[in-house]
Amino acid sequence: MVSSPHEAMHRIFQEYPGLFSRVSEVLGIDIPPPTSATVLPTDLTETSPVERRVDTLLRIETEHDGPFLLAIEAQGKKDPRKTISWPYYVSYLYNRYGGLPVLLLVVCQDLVTAEWAARPLSIGLRQWQTLTLNPLVAGPHNMPVITNVAEARKDLALATLAAIAHADNPDVGAILKTLSAALREAPENIADPIVELTAQGLGNRPAAQQWRNLVAVDLSFYKSFMSEEIRDEGRAEGRAEGLLLVLEVRGIAVTDEIRTKIADCNDPQRLHQWLQRAATASSAEEVFTEE
Repeated sequence: MVSSPHEAMHRIFQEYPGLFSRVSEVLGIDIPPPTSATVLPTDLTETSPVERRVDTLLRIETEHDGPFLLAIEAQGKKDPRKTISWPYYVSYLYNRYGGLPVLLLVVCQDLVTAEWAARPLSIGLRQWQTLTLNPLVAGPHNMPVITNVAEARKDLALATLAAIAHADNPDVGAILKTLSAALREAPENIADPIVELTAQGLGNRPAAQQWRNLVAVDLSFYKSFMSEEIRDEGRAEGRAEGLLLVLEVRGIAVTDEIRTKIADCNDPQRLHQWLQRAATASSAEEVFTEE
């Protein structure tokens, strides 16, 4: 099953095709800015029964240097099979699209995978390499750590990709707080996709809960389905912690069963009801007995 971070790391380029222009600058590659970009089908399957798909495929148009293809792969860990499939992707696309130049960008969230993905892939003999593939790699080693709100606001797409790439960074809390602050004055149609992509990109890491808490208490414009879900989860988390604190302060014993009951409840209204009861109850039974 494809993970949420995997999906976000390449889908952000579908939402913001021009993002590659800024990423290439970060990677130190002189690629002309696009005049337009088109999302292409990702299916690379031939008539043989083997199915092959690149994660995201874009056709990038430039003003003076002509078009090129950008194949984007999100990579969560080392995978020896990619040393075979990536050269195939590039060769197939070069053939299928009439000799258009092809670039491969690999997006990673950890340094070990990024270093592995950046190695040139060669096909041939030791004495002579017939084909050598040099992937571009974006990851925590080269994506900027953006903790300045004005800088994040200048390029929200790049700030989002950078936050996803630094999901395991010890300073990820400051990175996410910066991104959240940068979104405060953004229109809904800009902010909503970024909220969702960031949540996806953080997956089940501890940073994901930090982002959910920021969304829950910091901003009022999050209206999309996922964003509302994020905000509700953040509220539930806060009420659960508050309930446990009130029970502790009032000297009401919290058994493992009660702790599990609270932790498993994702209904903000029910948690709020329990919290109200806890303020006056003299026992756990008075708090949790269903009417």
